[in-house]
Order: sequence, then structure tokens, then C-alpha cells
Amino acid sequence: MKILHTADWHLGKKLDRFSRLEEQTAVMDELLNLAEQQQVDLVLVAGDLFDSFYPSTAAIDLFYKSLKRLAKEGSRAVVAIAGNHDSPSLIDAPNPLARECGIILIGQPNAEVPPFELRDFRITKSESGFIEIQFKKYDYPVRILHTPYANEIRLKQNLEEEKENKLNQILADNWRSLADKFCDDKGVNLLITHLYMNPKEGEILEEPDGEKPIKIGNADMIFSDAIPPQVQYTALGHLHGYKNIGTETHPIVYSSSPIAYSFSEAGQAKYAVIITAEPAKPVTFEKHPLSSGKPLHRKSFKGVDAALEWLREHPHTLVELTLETEDFLKAEERKMLYQTHQGIVYLIPKLSQKQAESPKEEREINLNQSINSIFEDYFRYKMEGQNPNQELKDLFNEILTAE
Repeated sequence: MKILHTADWHLGKKLDRFSRLEEQTAVMDELLNLAEQQQVDLVLVAGDLFDSFYPSTAAIDLFYKSLKRLAKEGSRAVVAIAGNHDSPSLIDAPNPLARECGIILIGQPNAEVPPFELRDFRITKSESGFIEIQFKKYDYPVRILHTPYANEIRLKQNLEEEKENKLNQILADNWRSLADKFCDDKGVNLLITHLYMNPKEGEILEEPDGEKPIKIGNADMIFSDAIPPQVQYTALGHLHGYKNIGTETHPIVYSSSPIAYSFSEAGQAKYAVIITAEPAKPVTFEKHPLSSGKPLHRKSFKGVDAALEWLREHPHTLVELTLETEDFLKAEERKMLYQTHQGIVYLIPKLSQKQAESPKEEREINLNQSINSIFEDYFRYKMEGQNPNQELKDLFNEILTAE
């Protein structure tokens, strides 16, 4: 059996003022092509399907169309769960129609999926947090423990004291109970969840910039030893970089987001994962690169000319551009930069090293100096040491002499 694992689509997300919908549409095509090339039987989408509780009409349209294409007229099962960015009720709403297409949408962490049957597969067992799917082409079932993003509110359970350990224990107990009841070695056993999961021993993984943080202190942090040993593959969502926090024989995998969504992800490769699984054997899994997203770059230059040269050589990118300068950027320079490159997301002026290292002047206003000098002192104070350029000085003089 072949399974495709993807996560963190964040459909409708923008990078500042830049829409990413065109890139998202292209990467959905990539995922569909990968599913076709690999002859995938099951698709797992591990949360953060949208970027907000109230996605745009265009984002919703892309979501439904993409899932329908992935489901291949009901011959391929698609299981998609809610993440912390998603509204559980919005994800659950189209379920009666979605199931007719082979799509299983799960918004709440304790959801129970009604059994149903299509031409190529059927739900044979279902309980809160668990489904078993039997494909006609295989003589064994696939069991899926499913936990969308879970916290005290969505679980509708008071965690009371020791919240740092309570959520982890609740989920661990629930998964263990389901695995002991349903997950023997006569089927493929999987877990799909959208949680901030870390290895019990080792470095704590960082949440990406621009991501709504799940971690508050150590609350809502789940450890990988909560996963039952019967589970052959765990499909994670939330962190945007590819990472296997398990082992080769018991992988616990963040598949990564399909495109880079913040400059903390600049230069980060993006993947979907193809898993080959059968009962009573370790799975094999392989990451497949996704290339539809525009590259994100954080670049720093000591002058406008050097920046312009680089921008001309990298037109199809999104850029956070830092310019080291002694004087405030002129309007003409800003205009030239933005006209040269359509993907400048942030333009950040920075003090030259010499100015940055110079001792701070006393911030007392000398009222005996000229009004122009007072303006220049005030400008340097407000702009962290940068000098006003001649254009600004001329404009200030024009204001002074205006009747």
C-alpha cells in the first residue's frame, strides 16, 4: 500500500501584501501528479489546511477542488484533519458530501467518522479518534488513529493543574487504548495528528516565524514516546521543515509545508512524503521535493548598486532586503529598487557598521543651534543614528519658507 503524507497547506496565506495563491495552486498540481506517478492509495493531510478560521472564497475553492482531484472520483481515500489555524466546524461542515467523493474531513480531536462504503473502499470500523479502511484491492485493512489539533478547549476537558503533563497523558492514554483495541499486526497501523510534538530526549524543535505558536511554556507540548509501539508511521503537521523525530523503523515525520511561508524558512527545501506499508513490517518512506513555491531570500547589501545587481539576477523570488547606509534612503533610490524587482516584501535600512559602533550622543536639545541643526539632531535620534539625506533637508527648508 502506498500513502502520501502532506501538511500545512495554509491555503489563503499571504506574505505581508503578497498573495501566495498562485503558488499554492501550482503546488496542489504537484501533489496530484506525485499521487498519480506513485499510484498512491491513501492521502494524509496533517492539518493547517487553511491559514485562518475565515479563509477567502478563493482559498476554500482551491481546497475543495484539490481534495476532489486527489480523491480520484472516490477511488483514492483522502483523510484531512484540522490544525491550530483551522476552524473545526468549517472543516467538518461539508463532510456528508465529501464522503461521497472519498474524502474524510476531521475537525474535532474526539470525532467519530460515520461508516460508509464506496466502490473501491469502505470504513469497516469507527470509534472516537479511530477509523479502519478496507480497500478492495488489498486483503488487509489500514487503521488510522486521528487527532486534529487538540487543546483544553477543543477537547472540551478541563486539564486543571499540571497542564504541561496532562494533555500529553490524555493523548497517550487514548492512543494506547485505541491501538490495543484495534491495531494488531494483521493491518497497516498509522497515526495522523497536528500537534507540537518533540522527541522525549533531545533538542526542542523551534516553531516557525509567522506560525501561531502552540507552545506556551511547555504546555501543549507532546512527546514522541506517547505514540503506541503498534503505530508503523506517524504523519505530523505544524512544523514547516521536514523532520523525522522518530527512527527509521518507527518514523514520526513532519512532512514540511509545501511552500515557504516566512523568511525564517528561506532556503528550506519543501517535501511531500511517500510511504510504502504492509502489515507486520517496518514501512519504507521517501521525501519528494516540491518546487512550485517561489524562493525566499534574506539579503543584505552595503549599497544600492550591489542590491540592484542582485535583484536583476533573481527576478522570480520574494526578498527581505536590508541596505546598510549612512544616510536615509532617497525616494528615488526606493523607487528604483521597487521598479527593478516586483518581489521586495520588506526593505530595511540599517546603520553602517561605523555609525552603529560610534558612541551615543547626549539626547539633550541645544536650542541655541539653527532650526536645521535641530531637525537633523531629531532625525538622527528618531532614526537610530541615520542622517537625513539632502532630499529631506530640502523638503524641510521648503516647509520652513512656505507662507
